[in-house]
Amino acid sequence: MAFNLNDLGYEKDSKERMPWEHYMEQYQKADPLEIAKRLGIPYDQETRLFTLRFLGTVYQISFPNFQVTHLADHMGFYPLEEMIYAKILTIRFLLSGAESTGSGKFKTYREMPWGEVYLRQFDGRCIKRLAFSYGNRLEAFRAIMEHIHGAPVKHGDIAYEVEIYPGYQIQMILWEGDEEFPPSSQILFSDNFPVSFQAEDMAVMGDVIIGSLKAFGKVL
Repeated sequence: MAFNLNDLGYEKDSKERMPWEHYMEQYQKADPLEIAKRLGIPYDQETRLFTLRFLGTVYQISFPNFQVTHLADHMGFYPLEEMIYAKILTIRFLLSGAESTGSGKFKTYREMPWGEVYLRQFDGRCIKRLAFSYGNRLEAFRAIMEHIHGAPVKHGDIAYEVEIYPGYQIQMILWEGDEEFPPSSQILFSDNFPVSFQAEDMAVMGDVIIGSLKAFGKVL
């Protein structure tokens, strides 16, 4: 079950249709060359296609109708084609994001400028869900992260870093549970995320990533 977009401020409507139509209208009025320059991504004026990497897969996104196709790879699951929330995140990124590289430092959701906004939702739908899903299945987590070309990092009992959009990295950390303590987790974001993303984006983003991990696990 994903976030209620109404709770996260995407649109004052609990259905997906309304926010999607809202952002599509903005997208169709946008200047694709301005988008490409601002984000530093390719745009082919003849085919009218953006090229954008998302969670390790290269996608082509058409303008102005936002049709998404992936370039052939071994991933086996393609969230930007399958998940409406991934599409909404991406259309918002195209409309208001910017090319950026972090300083190398990572922050928790709470440490972001708007960190208290949706913190309860983020903790429940992302932090606790990650721990519940993989805290006692570290090898399954490892296999999935290796499959999507995550880079191991030295945190917790196991941790990996992935890039969701070019220049924007996320680290997922797990501590295995035992007889005395339940498993726990943390999710860290490269410190440039506030350049392109707001609180509601970050909360939905964690949900999209963890939902994607489950889908990737099914194709291994």
